[in-house]
Amino acid sequence: MKMDSNKPASNPMAVSVLVVDDEPGMCSFLNKALKKKFALVETAGSVEEAEELRKRCHFDLLIVDIKLPGRSGMEWHEALQQTERSSDVIFMTAYADLETAIQALRAGASDFILKPFRLEQMMNAVDRCLERRAMARTNFVLQREVENTFPTTSMIGNSPAIHQVQEVIHRVAPTPSAVMIEGESGTGKELAARMLHQFSTRRGAFVPINCGAISPDLLEAELFGHTKGSFTGATRARDGLFNFANGGTLFLDEVGEMPLLMQAKLLRALEQKAVRPVGSEQEISIDVRIIAATNRQLKEEVAAGRFREDLYYRLNVLSITLPPLRDRREDIPELIHHFSNKLARELSLPAIPFSHDDLKEMQHYHWPGNIRELKNLIERCILLGKLPAEYFREQSADEAKTGGSFAGWSMEAVEKHHILLTLEQHKGNKSSAARDLGVSRKTLDRKLSSWAAAAAPAECEPSL
Repeated sequence: MKMDSNKPASNPMAVSVLVVDDEPGMCSFLNKALKKKFALVETAGSVEEAEELRKRCHFDLLIVDIKLPGRSGMEWHEALQQTERSSDVIFMTAYADLETAIQALRAGASDFILKPFRLEQMMNAVDRCLERRAMARTNFVLQREVENTFPTTSMIGNSPAIHQVQEVIHRVAPTPSAVMIEGESGTGKELAARMLHQFSTRRGAFVPINCGAISPDLLEAELFGHTKGSFTGATRARDGLFNFANGGTLFLDEVGEMPLLMQAKLLRALEQKAVRPVGSEQEISIDVRIIAATNRQLKEEVAAGRFREDLYYRLNVLSITLPPLRDRREDIPELIHHFSNKLARELSLPAIPFSHDDLKEMQHYHWPGNIRELKNLIERCILLGKLPAEYFREQSADEAKTGGSFAGWSMEAVEKHHILLTLEQHKGNKSSAARDLGVSRKTLDRKLSSWAAAAAPAECEPSL
């Protein structure tokens, strides 16, 4: 029988199969057929043998005879569902009636096959089962994703800096190598990661996770999955994001915010190409490409002992640095046109006719929030029906309070000023300010704490 190699469910690196039947001939028959399609196929003649195999390895698909010596296949699978990460199951039997079929469906069967059967029937059942599994993963990913700010086809702009980034992305996208994307907040690091996935040959999903937005206590379960009862609130087993990204790309945004203990577990998973769900003793093989992003200087974090050096070199096989908007000012008119049309359609409001003076003023602005700040400004203009002049008047008034323009300011000082201004605009609401800035609440708290610590000694010194 000819298999369709284009089906995502047919990835031999991602699927493991266990056949449980007390007939040696049936085990041998299915083992020979399935090994042509899947890298890992095991057989067992009883539930006890199957249990021993399952302790050593998780199986994505179980093909189980209902009538087994001792414990039945149906009873065994029902018990598995209560204690372990779920596996899909195909039941087979030579003694079928309507009641048995209903029991099999209630037990969570993905399919039900009568003996004797043709090999084509079994392989079709396997394909249907794995396609449903792949679809469930895709649906999970789609539910998690917020609508992307930028189009995934290409970056907007024709500046030399953007052309250079695009050239590197197209060159390395087809490779399996890990990539580190660096750049200031709001420069489009997730867009670059999506482009790397889009232009690769990987058929799995693109799964993003913000490492700084998830509690350190839950990050391991979020990435690796967990079993039922493994921690408070784990009322059922759940796959991790590594599983949903199997065959695809996992994007670790703000990877510099990851706790040291979690860094060690991530490094082991990358080196072993396997993950272990929280509360489980089984390892699950994974085929995932890692793209990481950070707006922090990880070399400095390594030197300070806040980021593991071995993980840094494991993630930083190739580095792509995205330029800030102030270094690609020639792209601003094109970005304004793109966002103005896009947001006007989404908001069902008329686009703002920006004048030449508006464009010139926007090109001269320093944009500490980069493209995200530009987009937010255009959205605000469309919502209020006002030109950006008022926004820049507010900025100028604020600059006047600080003694003039931002010329001569360090980037750190400009960033601090912008963050504190945004926090003031949100009346001290850190969560709301963090969303507007496009960073996690944890990142905002860290920056505020570092500034407070730096200011503390100066406040304690007596004035001269």
